[in-house]
Amino acid sequence: MNQSVEAGQAVYTKKTLFIYDLWVLGFSNSFLWKCPTKNLRNTFKKHSTVNHLDVGVGSGYYLDKCLSDIERRVALLDLNMNSLNAAATRINRFNPEIYCDNALEPLNTRCEKFDSISVNYLLHCLPGSLQEKGIMFKHLDKLLNDKGMLFGSTILGKDSNYGYFAGKLMAIYNKKGIFDNASDDLTSLESSLNKYFQNVNITVIGCVAIFNGQKI
Repeated sequence: MNQSVEAGQAVYTKKTLFIYDLWVLGFSNSFLWKCPTKNLRNTFKKHSTVNHLDVGVGSGYYLDKCLSDIERRVALLDLNMNSLNAAATRINRFNPEIYCDNALEPLNTRCEKFDSISVNYLLHCLPGSLQEKGIMFKHLDKLLNDKGMLFGSTILGKDSNYGYFAGKLMAIYNKKGIFDNASDDLTSLESSLNKYFQNVNITVIGCVAIFNGQKI
């Protein structure tokens, strides 16, 4: 595995996942990245379907809080087994499918396609420029049904509104390899999405770009 890819996902240990909701979704989103988590919840509720794949699953928060308890197909795709296990346990009521795979590489995952795919807070953890890591969209497009929706969010390192402390923390995260978003900008994100999707929409709140696009 590429060492940069390893560094980006290695931070998700059992201990960090235990405090993920409090630190990232509670404190950091509101006070550092200036994009309260309710904005991401609203996007998740709007675009997720009853045939949904979540990529870069984190703690499983959005699946747990945003999906109603009706009969549905839910799948998880991540490179980190700690995240997969934590999310699967949290949403065990949906009996989720679990796939351990690297979205930057052609996917080994073989399964029926999905009507919606979410990728929250994954891009800024992946190595390379947005043009390079945008290859993820090509790989995930193959798992979408016609007219299916891909949506998600990422923290921009450029062209975004962040304060002194957010900038300092972002620099530390980039130095440690937790983030790789110093050159991530809105124009590059829009260009990457438009290569593979139509009707692309991007909204920037604070440091966070919230996006969606439909399979061509």
